[in-house]
Amino acid sequence: MDFVSPEDLPAPAGYSHLVITDPGARLVVISGQVGMAADGTVAYGWEAQTRQTFANLGVALAAAGATWADVVKLTYFVVSTTELPMIRRVRDEFVDVGHPPASSLVQVSGLFRPDALIEIEATAAIS
Repeated sequence: MDFVSPEDLPAPAGYSHLVITDPGARLVVISGQVGMAADGTVAYGWEAQTRQTFANLGVALAAAGATWADVVKLTYFVVSTTELPMIRRVRDEFVDVGHPPASSLVQVSGLFRPDALIEIEATAAIS
């Protein structure tokens, strides 16, 4: 895979502008995950929800035989952008910061539950 950030685009903050997958790679598309444990309890606060969300994505990746190194795209939905530095810090504990996935972040007015603060979708490419 090639992780590319052309110099003619603004410098990315911990993501790649584009990822070019290898021919024949198998794509894994993971539905949005939130900071909810398997028993249905939602973690309290931004950092706890962010960590649980990334942990849930890790479980989904493993179920597909993928790892964080295979992730090519993350899409974030947040109810506020005030916690972006913390979200990036937690993200960097999971993703390959040398080859970060392409990313999008959207601020939304709410998620499926009023206590959910962050939701993340992932796409991985397994060679």
